[in-house]
Amino acid sequence: MSLTLFNVILAVFVVICFVALNAAYLVYAERKGAAFFQRRPGPMENGPWGLLQPIPDGIKLMTKQLLVPGGVDKAVFITAPVLAMFPALVSFVTIPFSSSIVAHPIEVGVLLIFAFAALGSMSLLVAGWSSRNKYSMISSVRAVSQAVAYEIPLMITTITVVMISGSLNLTDIATRQLDGIWAWHIWPLQADVGFNLLMPVSFLILFVCSVAETNRAPFDLGEAESELVAGFHTEYSSMGFGLFFMGEYANIVIGACLTTILFLGGWSCPFGDLGFFPLTHNVGWFLLKIYLIIFVFIWIRWTFPRTTIYGLLNLSWKYLIPISLFNLLLTAALLKVF
Repeated sequence: MSLTLFNVILAVFVVICFVALNAAYLVYAERKGAAFFQRRPGPMENGPWGLLQPIPDGIKLMTKQLLVPGGVDKAVFITAPVLAMFPALVSFVTIPFSSSIVAHPIEVGVLLIFAFAALGSMSLLVAGWSSRNKYSMISSVRAVSQAVAYEIPLMITTITVVMISGSLNLTDIATRQLDGIWAWHIWPLQADVGFNLLMPVSFLILFVCSVAETNRAPFDLGEAESELVAGFHTEYSSMGFGLFFMGEYANIVIGACLTTILFLGGWSCPFGDLGFFPLTHNVGWFLLKIYLIIFVFIWIRWTFPRTTIYGLLNLSWKYLIPISLFNLLLTAALLKVF
């Protein structure tokens, strides 16, 4: 019993450290990426190439005063940032970084991630409602409508991959793609399915939905500072704002992990199993893939202008949902035939 409790505490500690370190240095990567795309140096003062910049940023954030505006629902106002961070931490428990690196393998890991993703969306609504601020309230309504619109094609696309893999276990889904790059689910030709031309389209749908679900530009309508000050976290300061920030970057990593596992082979080597190289399939490939996807997230943010709320919702309801539904039915038919 004590060993089990120790393992749980260790897993929680590792996940918290991983999330905090990711948040700190993804902000650094974001600032450096923005500087690169805008032809300026970015952070340069603290450490070589500004690598120590996250440390004073974190200290500044933690030492600021946490203000609670007058007239707000205090209990709900304080709970909202925790509610934004908690689902992200729990989702990391079931994500396999390799065949042996997973906090706790769960047979229905896909369902767990989507269940807690819905809880994360609830935190945005709670934050806006409890802030007693019209801009925050409008932002939270936007954020929830966006989350609902893009969770549907995201789930339908995931169900398509689950049908092909025959499992809700993320480890099983990744293991099915270990035979090299041509075994990845991104390609039209799939074993047991035949030729499905829409699989690359499904990958693009999942990627677009991941960008929208994490409130990243050009889909950051819930935080549109030109319209809504700072969105649902307008009234938050210090670590109240910091927890929202960490939750957002944790969700970016989770979205990249899910994309990698479902379509890009997880921890598999693109060249297949090289017998002469003992570490062909390992966590290094997994980390390389997810951080390449995160780089594309940053690239998109600093390249494309923000869309409108109507264009954002129309993209999902008019195009992504019908295409993902058609692909689901096509995949079911191909599985029946082959």
